[in-house]
Amino acid sequence: MKKTIIAIVGALAVFTSGAGSVYADQPKLTASVNEVVGTPYKWGGTTTDGFDCSGFILHIFKQFDVKLPRTSKTQANTGEKVEKDDLRPGDLVFFNTDGKGISHAGIYVGDGNFAHSSSSKGVRISGLSDSYYKKRYVTARRVVSEQVYKSMMNSIH
Repeated sequence: MKKTIIAIVGALAVFTSGAGSVYADQPKLTASVNEVVGTPYKWGGTTTDGFDCSGFILHIFKQFDVKLPRTSKTQANTGEKVEKDDLRPGDLVFFNTDGKGISHAGIYVGDGNFAHSSSSKGVRISGLSDSYYKKRYVTARRVVSEQVYKSMMNSIH
């Protein structure tokens, strides 16, 4: 009986919350990423039809009027280097996944996690401490001004 009541209360909360509140009180960066989580991977993709890793970054940062180079290799030379311990949401993180240097990138979203377009699973959130990414982490770059950072962190109401 107790489980049934909890299930009903939970269902009511979901159905009465309204669609507009899904992104309420989330930072704009988080909401922008969440809107495209699940988008399939597409080599060379820069639209919601499909993204590659750098195309996903371009899509998100375009919403904040930040212009970046097209590829992860060139993005890794933009902005200023950031130590892993000093990452903040909106920083770019870079990986060597093919043994030939920078070959994958994502957006740090906080709490040790980053958003990226995985070639096998599309846009998703992964942990920097996940064994695959931990071994392949190369560097991070801060590519936004303080003003843009504050805009990214403002909540959607």
